[in-house]
Amino acid sequence: MQDFERVKPEDVGLSSSRLARIDEHLHGKYIEPGKISGALTLVARRGQVAYCSSIGKMELESQRPMEDDAIFRIYSMTKPITSVAVMMLYERGLFQLRDPVSNYIPAFREQGVFQMGSYPHFLTERPDRPMRIKDLLMHTSGLTYGFMHRTNVDSAYRKAGLDGARTKQTLEEMVNTVAGIPLEFSPGKAWNYSVATDVLGYLVQVVSGKPFEQFLKDEILEPLGMFDTGFFVPEDKQERFPACYERRMDKKVVLQDSAETSPYLEPPTCPSGGGGLVSTASDYLRFCEMMRRGGELDGVRLLSRKTVELMTRNHLPDDLDLTQMARGSFSETPYEGIGFGLGFSINLGPARTGAAGSAGEYAWGGAASTAFWIDPVEELVVIFMTQLLPSSTYDFRAQLRAIIYGSIID
Repeated sequence: MQDFERVKPEDVGLSSSRLARIDEHLHGKYIEPGKISGALTLVARRGQVAYCSSIGKMELESQRPMEDDAIFRIYSMTKPITSVAVMMLYERGLFQLRDPVSNYIPAFREQGVFQMGSYPHFLTERPDRPMRIKDLLMHTSGLTYGFMHRTNVDSAYRKAGLDGARTKQTLEEMVNTVAGIPLEFSPGKAWNYSVATDVLGYLVQVVSGKPFEQFLKDEILEPLGMFDTGFFVPEDKQERFPACYERRMDKKVVLQDSAETSPYLEPPTCPSGGGGLVSTASDYLRFCEMMRRGGELDGVRLLSRKTVELMTRNHLPDDLDLTQMARGSFSETPYEGIGFGLGFSINLGPARTGAAGSAGEYAWGGAASTAFWIDPVEELVVIFMTQLLPSSTYDFRAQLRAIIYGSIID
């Protein structure tokens, strides 16, 4: 891994033989049966890479082996990076987390809460309070996603052409469209996975005066040395871009996006702060280590330690978990024993999750079954990359957690 020392697992208190169970498990259960094309698992402890293994192939249709430097569609693992961008601007005193979003994006000023109707005709009522910037970071904004297929509001997102990371609208147009559709609930009343982080990307653009994608490049990606991370894959790196697959309801695995025809080969019209980035395990490790070390990596400080602490605490009221706050059933985390901070899910402790781990871990994942978590107590970072939609198909994360925490010997 670029700039990270690779050590024997035992040097950082992990068992080599127990970590070997990762590949045994993935190969036997997923690669050999053709359920996924390939995968990459990285385990770092105390700032050193103890395990990094690529198995399988870049495409089911080829014999090209999965490589350590493969560039993956990370989808919602973009969200924590966007959240860091927001908090960097917060540290500059440019806004407060309690500020109404409409102070900076006036289109949200008249947004009401859904009562009845269907797109484009709705009856709404005024929210109990304005949507705040903190609500966007926490997914308590009242916004939603079109793929939820649960309410008249998410149906309106689909009819309005809000098509996630590859929408045809510009970022400003997309945000204005979202603001013209009613909220599912009054801000702060519930937790609902949503386009909120895309709105935050536009907030970064408005507050910083830079295009969102340029701010990420200038202020986060290049300073951290994340040179393979961006909103598209340049021509000279396309051979490192694996195919992405989708498991259909009939259990067939079909090609969803190939390296030859992917929309990720060109810069997007709408750079999505909620799901638009591609990245490598090595690059994403640099981001995770920056967070684990309190906002700094290799002399580059993006955030203060106190801001990282603020982001990685459970901000749900009364220390509730998502089982008590969430609307709908989809997110990139289980709900039981999991809270939410400012851009990350927060582990509330093994007694509440019913799984091995540490209180205070923070994490997220992506639609193509990618995942990461950071455990400050164990000084542990885990990154898992594969390319299978939807992320709810297999419980890779829980299986890897059992194996990896079962590998700690010191």
